[in-house]
Amino acid sequence: MIEKILAADLPVRDEQPAGRDGTRSLSVTDRLREAILRGETSPGARLNEVRLSQMLDVSRTPVRAALQVLAGEGLLDYQPNRGYVVRQFPLSEIVDAYDIRGQLEGLATRFAAERGFNAEEREIIEQSLRDGDALLDKGHFVDGDLSRYRAINGNFHETILGAAKNRMLSEMIRICHHVPASSSRNIIAFEFRDVRRRHDDHHRIYETILAGEPWRAELQMREHVAGVKSSLVQQLRQRGAAGEAADDE
Repeated sequence: MIEKILAADLPVRDEQPAGRDGTRSLSVTDRLREAILRGETSPGARLNEVRLSQMLDVSRTPVRAALQVLAGEGLLDYQPNRGYVVRQFPLSEIVDAYDIRGQLEGLATRFAAERGFNAEEREIIEQSLRDGDALLDKGHFVDGDLSRYRAINGNFHETILGAAKNRMLSEMIRICHHVPASSSRNIIAFEFRDVRRRHDDHHRIYETILAGEPWRAELQMREHVAGVKSSLVQQLRQRGAAGEAADDE
């Protein structure tokens, strides 16, 4: 639902007049992209330019620019006489995106293991592991924990990708992340046990990298992404079955 866009923790910045629309365009784009990638807007939903500008308290210019950017990224479709709508991704495309992402992230992990981390990259990864441990030590989630873990999870994966030092690989993985539900920052559908298991994977992958075993680290990352795919597919199928049951009532 569009209203959930306003609940995202990405406030529109209050910029100075000069360059105001350009900077606000980035903020509006980020907010809309997050809402789509997190499944907070329904596939096929129309994004009305006028309504969005009113709800976000910005002019139509940054909203129009944001919609054009997201259409270019493949998240929106433009339909004559209807405007921009959220693109629908069938389950088969989500599965394909995960399969491709698993291969690519596995390769990135091997490259990172072969080329090594600098001090900053090691600190980011180790901090993400500590933060994840602290969040999960409670044994359950409280409000806001999933959003916090999204950032932790994203930092781990993005730091490994950066350490791979391969621009083409980064661009290809970015394309996979533009399929809603397949981004490394989308863990909203998961239960506590799923997140605990995936975080333990992060520890094992990092330990293997430090042990100087790039090929084993590559395999572990592939298995990690495949496990995420399996959990998500199960969740999506359960939601679909629940929706069909509700329609039959």
